[in-house]
Amino acid sequence: MASTPLSSPHAMGSNRTRRIMLQVLAATLPGIVLLTWLFGWGTLINILLASGFALGIEAAILHLRQRPVAFFLNDGSALVTAWLLALALPPYSPWWLVLVATGFAMIFGKHLYGGLGQNPFNPAMLGYAVVLVSFPVEMTSWPVWRGIEQLQPALSPTLGLLEGLQRVFAPGGLPADGWATATALDILKNNNSLTLAELRTAEPALGSMASRGWEWVALAWLAGGLFLIQRRVISWHAPLGMLGALALMSLLFWNGSGSASNGSPLFHLLGGAAMFGAFFIITDPVTCATSPRGRLIFGAGVGILVYVIRVWGNYPDAVAFAVLLMNLCAPTIDYYTAPRTYGHDKPRRGLGKGQ
Repeated sequence: MASTPLSSPHAMGSNRTRRIMLQVLAATLPGIVLLTWLFGWGTLINILLASGFALGIEAAILHLRQRPVAFFLNDGSALVTAWLLALALPPYSPWWLVLVATGFAMIFGKHLYGGLGQNPFNPAMLGYAVVLVSFPVEMTSWPVWRGIEQLQPALSPTLGLLEGLQRVFAPGGLPADGWATATALDILKNNNSLTLAELRTAEPALGSMASRGWEWVALAWLAGGLFLIQRRVISWHAPLGMLGALALMSLLFWNGSGSASNGSPLFHLLGGAAMFGAFFIITDPVTCATSPRGRLIFGAGVGILVYVIRVWGNYPDAVAFAVLLMNLCAPTIDYYTAPRTYGHDKPRRGLGKGQ
């Protein structure tokens, strides 16, 4: 006889893994459209390469582990890892760099620990960090935005499709000097003599608030993140904690617009991968803290580390390293921020949990 589910734990919903993954992919579309319009085909080439590599590597490992290949490929998690990694890598990255980053993310970031739901580190950021440390030259070749040739004639306009494919599959044939330039974070970090006003005049890549073009991309990531919050795919706690801590740190250590400036709060919020990391990286339910308070603390820790590494570390942007460091702290954060269990007067946390 069939039974009718009346109450939890028999609650039913449509938020299956595949549905959630598809919504995350949909939320990245505004940023992908802007990146393609501003910088050419490089982002789409990255996505296609990373997606193909990720699905192939996932299928091979599932076959070796004697798991149902079609079932696990259908959940969409490999595609999400591939897209997030492709969006984090510089457009027009060499094909082998995308392969190394994707392979490391899928093998050592995901399947080494048992697969989806069991990985302690964010796979996309693990793959990104490995290639950033191993191939710093390729990882700092960022394309210029469309229209920069009007401000700096020495730089050519955005690469076309054929030139982009040549750059990806035969990097030595197309010198980077003609299509790449430093990012705003690089420029500010290496500046020792110019004020911010002089820097904006001398460096076309530096916009009114952050890097030209990337300011709008950051707003596109914000729009995608708000969509995910509205759809209840992610919660607001971790993004608010990260962006709030980053803004507070930049406000506390903002020393004006002179040559020793560390950048304004808007510069740090709209520059680099701050918005992308806040809504698409640290909200990973597997590697983030689980309780609302824990997510706030986790996000705040990422924001503080991002600022510290940006200003006083060796890397101009630091989202990947900050996320991986906080991934290590997530179990401890959960240990001390456990919510009150139903039927108890107060939460049982930390050292008193077992009493």
